[in-house]
Amino acid sequence: MSELLSPPDEAGLAAAIAAAHAAREPIAIEGNGSKRGLLRPVQAARTVSTRNLSGITLYSPAELVLSARAGTPIPEIEAALAEKGQHLIAEPPDTRAIFGTDEPATLGGIVAANLSGPRRVAWGAMRDHVLGIRFVNGAGEVMRSGGRVLKNVTGLDLCKLLAGSYGTLGVMTEITLKVLPAPEATGTLLIAVADAEMGVRALSAGLGSPFGVSGAALLPGEPMMAALRIEDFAPSVTYRLARLREALASFGNNTVLDGDAARAFWREVRDVRPLGAAAEEAVWRISVRPSAGPAVARAAEALGGRAMLDWGGGLVWVAAPAQASAHETLAAAAAASGGTCTLFHGPEALRRTVAVLPQEPPALAMIARRVKAVLDPAGILNPGRMRAGG
Repeated sequence: MSELLSPPDEAGLAAAIAAAHAAREPIAIEGNGSKRGLLRPVQAARTVSTRNLSGITLYSPAELVLSARAGTPIPEIEAALAEKGQHLIAEPPDTRAIFGTDEPATLGGIVAANLSGPRRVAWGAMRDHVLGIRFVNGAGEVMRSGGRVLKNVTGLDLCKLLAGSYGTLGVMTEITLKVLPAPEATGTLLIAVADAEMGVRALSAGLGSPFGVSGAALLPGEPMMAALRIEDFAPSVTYRLARLREALASFGNNTVLDGDAARAFWREVRDVRPLGAAAEEAVWRISVRPSAGPAVARAAEALGGRAMLDWGGGLVWVAAPAQASAHETLAAAAAASGGTCTLFHGPEALRRTVAVLPQEPPALAMIARRVKAVLDPAGILNPGRMRAGG
């Protein structure tokens, strides 16, 4: 374990990064360290944590805007929003079960990984709801992008650039989000299906219906279970769920969950718990067109693993033996469908030896190198986290 630095404020964080920049000393960046097993391990003598940069700095329920320091735990933000009947739009997952840790994810960590839950299929990704950020670049300079209103971006949108950059371009210190009122009621239609192909057809039919489905997942088991969620005011949910049930009756036996049972069900889906990943297994996150999801699921089963599909079949979570051969098989299955495969979690030895992220097209890789050179000229921020040598 490298030396851990937890500056008490943004100025201290900037000073620590400036010193590392001057010394050309690589540093690992983290919040609570809840996702240390994500992507490649970083080789650095020091780790800089944002865990002491915590707390909500602005919350205006009437304007649907919240700002918080990057080290603020997600459960703290969710609790503050719930008091006012609001929620995080992208429904980010609680990854403690996958990573086997008791530490909750921080706002900065969730945005840096651009993690979104089931609602992404209807409302967009985490990055789509970031209005503004403050961050420290690789030279120790404090920068800001965006603001506190929706239409405020001119030029390069650094908010979207840093979301999904895994701490390799800058260290976020404060993030401003758009939030929305939480739905009054939640209802879920569960359909027992014979196989993944039938399940994805059911999910596609639900998403293509006029009933406003906000979650569409296919859970492993005997039988597999297709789940479709509707959220809104209670009378609307009751009516639309009944109509959806009628529209999808040809897919076979179905049941309805509502109230607390439905909300608990989707928390499990959000956190990928139905996948049942064992501690010794690796977990992959594979993005493909929904119709290709069943082929990836079959590839996982052939490896002795299993798959859970979200986003109507477009996101495939896989748990399988933590082997390089399994990674190559799944990466090939994703590529064959025009998708991407990410080794989300696995033992350090595996994460060191395989390409945890797909290779970027040459033109995109060139742009990424130029952006990196501007924001982190000495290449000290999370070197090697996303790709070997970078």
